[in-house]
Amino acid sequence: MPKFTRIYTRTGDSGTTGLVGGQRVAKNALRIEGYGTVDELSSAIGVARSALRPLLPTHGRAARLDAWLAWTQDALFNLGTDLATLPADRWEGMPLVGAAEAVALERAIDEAQADLAPLDTFIHPGGSLPGAHLHVARTVCRRAERLLVALRERDEGISDDVLRYLNRLSDALFVWSRWINDSLGEPEHRWNSATQPPP
Repeated sequence: MPKFTRIYTRTGDSGTTGLVGGQRVAKNALRIEGYGTVDELSSAIGVARSALRPLLPTHGRAARLDAWLAWTQDALFNLGTDLATLPADRWEGMPLVGAAEAVALERAIDEAQADLAPLDTFIHPGGSLPGAHLHVARTVCRRAERLLVALRERDEGISDDVLRYLNRLSDALFVWSRWINDSLGEPEHRWNSATQPPP
């Protein structure tokens, strides 16, 4: 395990940061933007987990969701490590997001969907506090996916498995938000295409 003896290093004061292999790159490089957004996604999930915490002792669905979100944060840290490492610097046994993670998310989606009524229209983000935070996480996940698609277009070693995982994760976050809202009795915020301003 890494040991951190000091938080500030002063090495980034010029606007560069270090990759795992030691290379210095600009802090606004697309690769840095990619794993920074993955970090932002994990932070948004952490806020959702904090909103779930009061429910955990007595609410089975909240506890089940928290277990999935804890696993997701670990997987996202593995993904961030991958993105902070150029393909030539990867090592044997390096933790990576692979096909199994997307398959696991499909299982989670199916599990949650089994408890939900089918949607017949679009819905707006919202509902309970944890549900609303999961919607925010979903939008950050979509942004991370867009950035990694752009990074892969530059032939930067982004695997199909990584893109598939983020695509499934955004779906899972959407379903999980509905799942916890349903469990807490929060109604769907349905899209009204004929909306009118309040009188």
